[in-house]
Amino acid sequence: MDKTYDPKTIETKWYATWEEAGFFQASGHGKPFCLMIPPPNVTGSLHMGHALEASLMDCLVRYHRMCGEHTHWQVGTDHAGIATQMVVERELTLENRSRHELGRAAFEDRIWEWKKQSGNTITQQLRRMGASTDWTRERFTMDPGLSLAVREVFIRLHDEGLIYRKKRLVNWDPHFKTAISDLEVISEEEDGFLWHLRYPLLEDPNLYIVVATTRPETLFGDQAVAVHPDDERYQHLIGQYVKLPLTDRSIPIIADDTILPEFGSGAVKITPAHDFNDYARGERHELTPLNIFTLDAHLNQNVPAPYQGLERFAARKQVVADLEALGLVEKIEPHKGLIARGDRSSSVIEPMLTDQWYVAIKPLAEDAVKAVQQGEVQFTPKNWENTFFAWMDNIQDWCISRQLWWGHRIPAWYDEEGNVYVAEDEVTVRKKYQLPHLLLLTQDEDVLDTWFSSALWPFSTLGWPEKTPELSTFYPTNVLITGFDIIFFWVARMIMMALKFTGQVPFKEVYIHGLVTDGEGQKMSKSKGNVIDPIDLIDGIDLEGLIRKRTQNLLLSKQAQKIEKQTRQQFPDGIPAFGTDAVRFTFCAQASTGRYIQFDLNRVEGYRNFCNKLWNATRFVLMNIETLIPEVKPSGLPTSLADRYILTKLHQVSLDVAQHLNQYRFDLAAQACYEFVWHEYCDWYLELSRPLLKNEDPQIQLATRYTLLEVLEAILRLLHPFIPYITEEIWQRVKPLLGIATPSIMIAAYPQAKDYPLDEASIIEMNWLKNIITPLRNMRGEMNVPPRKPISVWIKNASAEDKQNWQTLDALLLELAFIEDVKWLDNDAKLPPCASVVVGHMEILVPLAGLIDPQAELNRLEKLVLKTKKEQEKLAQKLNNPQYCANIKPDILAQEQARLIEIEHLLSKAAEQQAQMQWL
Repeated sequence: MDKTYDPKTIETKWYATWEEAGFFQASGHGKPFCLMIPPPNVTGSLHMGHALEASLMDCLVRYHRMCGEHTHWQVGTDHAGIATQMVVERELTLENRSRHELGRAAFEDRIWEWKKQSGNTITQQLRRMGASTDWTRERFTMDPGLSLAVREVFIRLHDEGLIYRKKRLVNWDPHFKTAISDLEVISEEEDGFLWHLRYPLLEDPNLYIVVATTRPETLFGDQAVAVHPDDERYQHLIGQYVKLPLTDRSIPIIADDTILPEFGSGAVKITPAHDFNDYARGERHELTPLNIFTLDAHLNQNVPAPYQGLERFAARKQVVADLEALGLVEKIEPHKGLIARGDRSSSVIEPMLTDQWYVAIKPLAEDAVKAVQQGEVQFTPKNWENTFFAWMDNIQDWCISRQLWWGHRIPAWYDEEGNVYVAEDEVTVRKKYQLPHLLLLTQDEDVLDTWFSSALWPFSTLGWPEKTPELSTFYPTNVLITGFDIIFFWVARMIMMALKFTGQVPFKEVYIHGLVTDGEGQKMSKSKGNVIDPIDLIDGIDLEGLIRKRTQNLLLSKQAQKIEKQTRQQFPDGIPAFGTDAVRFTFCAQASTGRYIQFDLNRVEGYRNFCNKLWNATRFVLMNIETLIPEVKPSGLPTSLADRYILTKLHQVSLDVAQHLNQYRFDLAAQACYEFVWHEYCDWYLELSRPLLKNEDPQIQLATRYTLLEVLEAILRLLHPFIPYITEEIWQRVKPLLGIATPSIMIAAYPQAKDYPLDEASIIEMNWLKNIITPLRNMRGEMNVPPRKPISVWIKNASAEDKQNWQTLDALLLELAFIEDVKWLDNDAKLPPCASVVVGHMEILVPLAGLIDPQAELNRLEKLVLKTKKEQEKLAQKLNNPQYCANIKPDILAQEQARLIEIEHLLSKAAEQQAQMQWL
């Protein structure tokens, strides 16, 4: 083996080997286990959330595959209507063309061509993460089979009266000229103004009521002024009318309980066609909505002629100027409020009254709620069920139409009188509704919301509505792994649709993972410049490349400069190449039950070191084994304490890891693996094996070699779901020595606790040994005694059991603790200065005379005390400052308080050592 582990040389090689051999495909035997990938956008590239999900899903899939189950991981991508259309329209803009010039059919062809050429970026990146999905069954939400399922569901829901068309208020993106979902809206606080406008009373124009608004340009759509019924300032005005400024209309003053008297002037304008709260108020008070905007957010023909055609923000300036000229502006004050923008266009969202298609969702929601209540679908962690129920209790009908060209076109046709007909195609429409051949029909221009096809993903990808072998074998699926942000938008809708059309839940369990944040707990975003590309963690990236990546497309140069500065401070040398395995292990190790996962680059570095540790341990084993063991393991080999102990610990860790993975505690499973491999196998067993490999009995030597090799082989299988590449590379070198014929570790059996003998007595004996060796090693470190310098030990208060254990383990103690001689003392013996270690009642003393240079040690301790006292004074000064303690983060405050206690302990220990050195 090479001296150092280099991920780049093995990762691509092994992935190609696995895929070409068909190891990702379901085996055809064992009980079925099926997992659905949340389909990423076809336009997308891998982000930290994707990488987390891929790591967790692949870990679970590889585990179940190795457990002998008939495992299928369904992969595919989402057509991502608005995102994909935006990408291709941007290409056309560079060619000085538009989609309207191409026409709908040619534009759709252009998108399909784009997908063929550029739409596989994220699937290639999933391969880089080691995702062992069945690529032979890769699906796309616009595939013919999935499109058939979408039309089938739409038609059946429409025929049952559960899909209808109605004019309602929606989130409207004026840039793309389409309705968008709440998930595609980003609401953030922005600085703005609150205008206090005077609305003259109709009965006496010299009197007025002051209305506070953040949107003076929507004045033309006002249908009322509202106040709280208990607001004494306005009770006498309720029922009167005001003259709407700049128009020839009058509107009533009404009372509504939802008005906040403390906001602004306590009186608000009600614009039902352009505000969601006002729309609800308008329905309560039977106000007729008046739409004043075109689809690109310009003022339309429903406003006075001078304002028609003005863009909405230009109209705002004009309206305010005209009101000021009329003396109708009371005051203008700064105001910070939430502004909703489209996540892709960044355009301010306009609540717009438009004709849209809706799903009457409540009848479907009832069965979904019941399924979760009765445990047919279980959430892990369980508290996310409360979020599910809260959303379902307040569910509103689902707007499923989008004004785009890319997507599943709605299977509805209209005649010239506006009658609507729904069926698979125009031929079927005429047959279904018995329409005359000459009747002119036009198909609806809209497409379906992307979430509509995604809601069918668990069963449409397996062939529904056909009764396919895959559907009967793998459905319902076992578990869904996803984030909490789409519990409503995707998880709930999948449950509703599955129950409606298959009569079964789509999955039995839902594992909800946390949101990946940066090391400071901040959400990763391009505007903050704290985004980390998972592929950069795998391959590494230099500082200048990282800065270019983080500042590209930033229009604000100040923001770019700020991001460049913080990037240089945080990553002065760029990001090193950690390799896929280290990145995957980090995601698994950090996947706790919390709401957020604070991604820590130090952890990635630590797990890269873990991979190196495994590599080096393998080199040690192979150097001590190759050509030194027979082809067939002899029976009846003796087993040492070390052998019995490591096999017992292997029994326990196999049990623990399986239990943690079955409960989706990836963090605990990874931690158990790490502790066993690093601390038990590498730190202890490899050290214990050194004297055993030199034992005069060749049978003990051979037994030790087999244990070294067999436990290493089991470790590789134990770790494979977490770190697949390095484990396969090493396993291929180990398996010939054990006569294993299985072609790949990924289809080898996962370690079973029952395969390794349990010897609890060995744990007791080894703990006794560790309790002596560990403190003696620590003593060497504290006293600056070289690790391998032989020492003498004197022992007091030893029991008969201690003496027996010492006699039995004498060779290991001498080898590992570098003890050259042992003296058993009476309990009342008077002794010179010694370092002492207490194990139970037994006291182990190490005479210091001649072991160290007292003066050199005194000098070292003096410097240490001086440095430590300076830290103590500085820390105490900060912690005695109430203002500092009030402003610091609680976790940092706790760390500093703990450090102060630790310093006191260090100074006390140093004082003891100084006294001993002075005596010497």
